[in-house]
Amino acid sequence: MAGVVVSQVLIIIYWKDAKFGTIANLLIPAAAIVAYSTVSFRNKVDDESRSMLSQMAPSEEMILTKEMIINLPTAVRSWLMKSGVVGKPMTYNVYLEQDLQMKLQPDQKDWTKAKAQQYFTVDPPAFNWSVKLKMKGVLDVAGRDKFENGKGEMLIKLFSAFPVVDAKGSEKIDQAALQRYLAEIVWFPSAAVSPYIKWEEIDHMSARATLDYMGTSGSGIFHFDKDGNFEKFVAMRYKDAAATEPSEWVVRSTQTQIVNGRSTPGEAEVAWGSGDDEWIWLKLKIDHIEYNVEKSI
Repeated sequence: MAGVVVSQVLIIIYWKDAKFGTIANLLIPAAAIVAYSTVSFRNKVDDESRSMLSQMAPSEEMILTKEMIINLPTAVRSWLMKSGVVGKPMTYNVYLEQDLQMKLQPDQKDWTKAKAQQYFTVDPPAFNWSVKLKMKGVLDVAGRDKFENGKGEMLIKLFSAFPVVDAKGSEKIDQAALQRYLAEIVWFPSAAVSPYIKWEEIDHMSARATLDYMGTSGSGIFHFDKDGNFEKFVAMRYKDAAATEPSEWVVRSTQTQIVNGRSTPGEAEVAWGSGDDEWIWLKLKIDHIEYNVEKSI
């Protein structure tokens, strides 16, 4: 930046011969601001994730036993057995990486590709998700969605610098983030025995889960196939703080994978609405997943 200042002073002095150098001197600070903002945004997410992991309740490694799931609904017990988590160490935190395709508007024709990283903790229930994508193949966008201390927060910045969305401080945002966390326990099924989650049996292939934490509460219905595999999660969820009514929100497994002996969705799609009104806005693939990772990032 100091070099840009010196350069511009010289350009002004020799304006007639060097005036076009001003263009370069405008581009260099812009690039520097974007670079700094990108690093700053990444550091912010890392600091938040590190802080979230540090708040985990201290616990010794515990094995999930059949006795611990005996009072759960039939469908949930079948799911936990099928997923392979019974008889294995319980999950306390998770790190995963996602390959995404997104349609940010219902009428969008082409999918926007993106990459995301996410951390979860089970006690307390929390997540921090960050994403990078290019809007229309040109504009760099960075986003962060999180649920912590019973509160939700979404931040989206153009070039990691200019806020486009900064949603927080709303009960609708809090509940929506909590419901997202609840749906995503399918990647760490042993969280089904969390004391914060209450289960209600619907039938032998579905059950309602309600998560209540620090004044925020939300629920959704888990659906499974006859073999106990997770099929979909359905909830009535607010799209944003301005929504007057919640909308149907569906997370659907499209492919199963086995990692460290655990069977979980390897690919999934997320939609608003159903039937003719369904808008599938997100398709994701799990590229990498780790359980009970170290607190250092």
